Amino acid sequence: MTENAQQSPPAARPLEVALLASVFVIAACGLVYELAAAALASYLLGDSVLQFSTIIGTYLFAMGIGSYLSRFFERQLPAHFLRIELIVALVGGALPAILFIANAFAPGAFRFLLYTLVLLVGALVGLEIPLVMRILRRNVALKELVSQVLTFDYLGALAVSLAFPLVLVPQLGLIRTGLLFGFMNAAVAVWALWLFRHELRHFKAHALACACCLGLLGAGFAGAGQITTLAEDHFYQDRIVFTDTTPYQRIVVTAGRSGHKLFLNGNLQFAERDEYRYHEALVHPVMQAHGAPKKVAVLGGGDGMAVREILKYASVESVTLVELDPAMTRIFSQQPALRRLNADALLSPKVRIINADAFKWLESTTEVFDVVVVDFPDPTNFSIGKLYTHSFYALLDQHLAASGYAVIQTTSPLVARRSYWTVVSTLESVGLKAAPYHANVPSFGEWGFVVASRRPFSPDVQAGQLPVDLKFLNPQTLRLLFDFPQDMSRVPAPVNRLSNQELVHSYEQEWGKVAH
Repeated sequence: MTENAQQSPPAARPLEVALLASVFVIAACGLVYELAAAALASYLLGDSVLQFSTIIGTYLFAMGIGSYLSRFFERQLPAHFLRIELIVALVGGALPAILFIANAFAPGAFRFLLYTLVLLVGALVGLEIPLVMRILRRNVALKELVSQVLTFDYLGALAVSLAFPLVLVPQLGLIRTGLLFGFMNAAVAVWALWLFRHELRHFKAHALACACCLGLLGAGFAGAGQITTLAEDHFYQDRIVFTDTTPYQRIVVTAGRSGHKLFLNGNLQFAERDEYRYHEALVHPVMQAHGAPKKVAVLGGGDGMAVREILKYASVESVTLVELDPAMTRIFSQQPALRRLNADALLSPKVRIINADAFKWLESTTEVFDVVVVDFPDPTNFSIGKLYTHSFYALLDQHLAASGYAVIQTTSPLVARRSYWTVVSTLESVGLKAAPYHANVPSFGEWGFVVASRRPFSPDVQAGQLPVDLKFLNPQTLRLLFDFPQDMSRVPAPVNRLSNQELVHSYEQEWGKVAH
């Protein structure tokens, strides 16, 4: 018993436990700031893979700079550690709020400010861990020191990587999440203030700095709603009537003189004054071509507008709406103003709502449909771009009845000509016949669609085949939609595959020219 007792490791001292717990918090906070910057960049700049890759690369590079600079901190290590924690708390905690405001009031400076803040926060976080290790080295053997610090560092990163998309952003939003973790960084500084109170030369000054930092972060957290409203009111111009941040996107609904507008991640999805043009053009060519569709699927389109148009056909017995984000179908089936826009389509007994990834749902279901309406957002990033690939359209083909038709909303054949014809080429690559067409929607300009089917499609429509209450389409105008002027006519375009996501690159390039 005595020999075993002598061989057992000594109990950890309170100082060591406190500093190792601080490492856990530091790692968690640093990763939150990195994820918040990358998420905001993907929301506002598009192409999530590119934004996450460049933000993470810049952040890790900055951490390396910070680690190198730590060698120049020789004396008063606890004081330096405390000050760095306070600066990280303020800069990192306020990072999402600063970027939101910059996007609204100075969009031209957004990218510069984004990478400047990421570099600054990364360098500061890179300073933290070496300083903690040097403080702990006073009492812990090097072998145990490295293993313990890295263990707590990785555990903190794991905890946040799970909590950020599942809990923090959906419940708090990006601004409050940043400020909450800034508060945690400041709490570590307060902890250090207490632990090293006998070593700090200017204890009162450090205590005052901690109090001011906590006060600023607390005020920011309390006023986070006002910060978001200020930024979004300026960005969207019209009065904001509904907002929600989900694991998938930022949803904003505005109301103004021209009616309601829906924005996803800052991109306009519809405007009440002319959405009927878009949705009539999307739905009715394929519905009338089939003749008497009974079973219809809508992929995307969680606002219910496409479903509204589909329900105008008496032959329809069921509509399956597959929408990834449950928040979309919830607000458009509960909010009175939005229910009015879709004529309570999502509450129809004929409608079945499935909140799932359309790609995975098609892989798992055996259902076959007479008509499939594909109404996804534009391919601004790879997660959406996969829904425009050869693989996806091959799946779509499997669930289309032999006499069925599918329609895909694409992009503008005028602004993004190569991107538009890439969708056509990709549909044809799986053996489907493609009938491209376009319509003018004032809020978007010239907009493109493609009919896909195994049998030939004809735009010839006789009087009485279209619903009587349409505002835009009639037999004559429908035929004209399939005529392309010279500046939108077909150009050579590749097949979009999961392995290359060619469409995302061309889309960003073509629309980027317009933005700049």
